[in-house]
Amino acid sequence: MKASILDLRRKMREVLKALDRSEPVTILYRGRKKGVLYPAKGNGGRKKTVSEHPAFGMWKDRRDLRDVEKFVRNLRKGRYNAV
Repeated sequence: MKASILDLRRKMREVLKALDRSEPVTILYRGRKKGVLYPAKGNGGRKKTVSEHPAFGMWKDRRDLRDVEKFVRNLRKGRYNAV
């Protein structure tokens, strides 16, 4: 697919659909080729779940976060002796 800068602004949905079809998109500026967008590799066209995100579970070993309510309450408490 070929797309001008104006197409990127006004027809982004069509550009994204082309990328979903694993189709490279050539970007044109004033009729000249500026670059090519290629679909991302690795996910095989399927959407990732939250649990597949690299940040998911990164604090699972922290002991102070085992009781979330206590942790949040401690964050929100007033600072009486802070001065």
